Amino acid sequence: MKQRHIAQAWGLSLLALGAAAPLAATPRLAPIWSEHAVIQRDAPITVEGSADPGEAVQVTLGTAKEAGRADAAGHFAVRFPARPASAQPVALTLSDSSGEVERAGDLLVGDVWLCSGQSNMEFTQAQALNAWNEQQSAHDGALRMATVPKAVALTPQGAFGGPVAWEKTTPETVGHFSAACYYMAKDLRRKLGVPVGAIHASWGGSEIRPWLSPAGGAAIYGKAEVALLALYERDPAAALAAFAPQWQAWYAKASGGSEPWAHPDALAWQDVPQAGAWNRWSGTALAGKERGTVWYRRTVTLSVAQAKGAAKLALGALDDIDMTFVNGHPAGNTYGPAAKRTYTVPAGYLHAGRNEIMVAVTNLWGDGGMMSPPGTLSLAPGQGAAVPLGSGWRYAVAPMDDAPPRTPWDGFAGIGVMHNAMIAPIGHFALKGAAWYQGESDVGKPGYAAKLKALFAGWRAQFGADMRMLVVQIAGYGKPQIAPQDSATARLREEQREGVLGDRNAALVTAVDIGERIDIHPANKEVLGTRLAAAASGEALPQPVSATPVSGGVVVRFSGVEGALHSWGGKAVLSFELCAKTPDSCRFAAARADGDSVYLTGDGRPATRVRYGWADSPSLNLYDARPFPAPAFEMEIAKK
Repeated sequence: MKQRHIAQAWGLSLLALGAAAPLAATPRLAPIWSEHAVIQRDAPITVEGSADPGEAVQVTLGTAKEAGRADAAGHFAVRFPARPASAQPVALTLSDSSGEVERAGDLLVGDVWLCSGQSNMEFTQAQALNAWNEQQSAHDGALRMATVPKAVALTPQGAFGGPVAWEKTTPETVGHFSAACYYMAKDLRRKLGVPVGAIHASWGGSEIRPWLSPAGGAAIYGKAEVALLALYERDPAAALAAFAPQWQAWYAKASGGSEPWAHPDALAWQDVPQAGAWNRWSGTALAGKERGTVWYRRTVTLSVAQAKGAAKLALGALDDIDMTFVNGHPAGNTYGPAAKRTYTVPAGYLHAGRNEIMVAVTNLWGDGGMMSPPGTLSLAPGQGAAVPLGSGWRYAVAPMDDAPPRTPWDGFAGIGVMHNAMIAPIGHFALKGAAWYQGESDVGKPGYAAKLKALFAGWRAQFGADMRMLVVQIAGYGKPQIAPQDSATARLREEQREGVLGDRNAALVTAVDIGERIDIHPANKEVLGTRLAAAASGEALPQPVSATPVSGGVVVRFSGVEGALHSWGGKAVLSFELCAKTPDSCRFAAARADGDSVYLTGDGRPATRVRYGWADSPSLNLYDARPFPAPAFEMEIAKK
């Protein structure tokens, strides 16, 4: 599961890491402008592409013609006036002084949506409930889909990591597309009656951090961290040296002051019993232990010739994250369970005689440790024979289970690395809006609402200031709630709600009630798509607006209610809590729905907050007449 989920994608991502798109001698349209594309209606149209610096180009859209010229970087942008929705196909052609060089036909004009996030947005239509039956009726030439391949890059790119093609909706094409995105687009087609385009760009397991634009990354993490990306592209060793103090400070604090890279003998070392995952070392304290950090240590004796100059250190696959030191100097840091580590050890790190190689491997889930065959591990000096490193390793267990800080260039969680390769290449292609389904990987990490704000700002700067933003409140998953409890997942959901509340054109679409307790990937994506389409078209969904004390209790009023609120399965509304200031003061409250409000019965104890659905996997039964659910939330009770 772990290798399927991450390793294949990781190998693909390396193709684009830091690689700028080459300039073509022949002018080319930006890759999003391909056959069957949908153009955003009622918005200025920007057609971009590449050509030799200074080269003149002509672009024709239908019968309209505009001229342009490539800038010093080889990029051109030609603008056309906005067009109304139309299912009448038009063609886009690009010409240079020699004549027509590229053509994209069968373009329609309608609404275009970006769908992005992690695995629940990546979850395909073929995996969803009732998939086969839905596929049989998937015949809609005016609903077009495009999937962006997975890739990462250190800086914004002009090309994707692989081919991107728009597809018409057919039984053969719909199955591999995002289920949530497809069902949203399908419902929008039914509601609006105009062509709809859906662009899907997601990566399972990703945090929000790699999806931020450079400006968004700087706003959240600071200009110095973003500058490390540029430094890493020029000088990886210098960037690692600049980052290493963060990692070392984390380790020293989490371990109570230990610094094994400087004082190896301070740890209690044991011989590595066998190659492969440490959690499979039967008879050791690591047997069955998945999450945590384990040190690997290898002593190497070198001659004067071998120690002279730089060297190559091959460590194979280290699952998941490593921080590697040579004689106390940082030599490498990589995330990726399948990524083969080969680090350049700079001149001056090695010396004649005894040398210490120290590798801290942090595993997040599944198998962890040194995973490659022993024969592939070595230290290859610039002069002299290579030293095999397949045997002689010792290990020591670090006293913490939390994850270390990640480098800004981390291939899976680096600042903006997915944005740079999967969002930036879309260019200034006008969009109606975006649907964002992500958050599971950010549970327990602070500042999600601010990161959402930065994400929105980056998208609007690229695709249009009037973009509508939809945020899916992540689905319920985990053990059922027996009593009120703290929940990092619930806190993340509340930050999602806060991020939407602080935005002028955003909507929260909850999926909490359609979660599955034993599967973090709920299959009922059709219901979610219906909710997304409603929010996309401007329809208001139930949202709490106030909590006010009344005689005998508290009343919570909701906006966006159609008809009236109802409790499914009985008279009582489940999962409401009254809380005072302390975390242990929360208790379940008797609640009933009435019109657009829910009345909570007081119990004579102090109450300053109301919570609803405050659990990893709560039981929710509050819906309006459509039926759309109320989201999970926490709210202060207004003072009398």
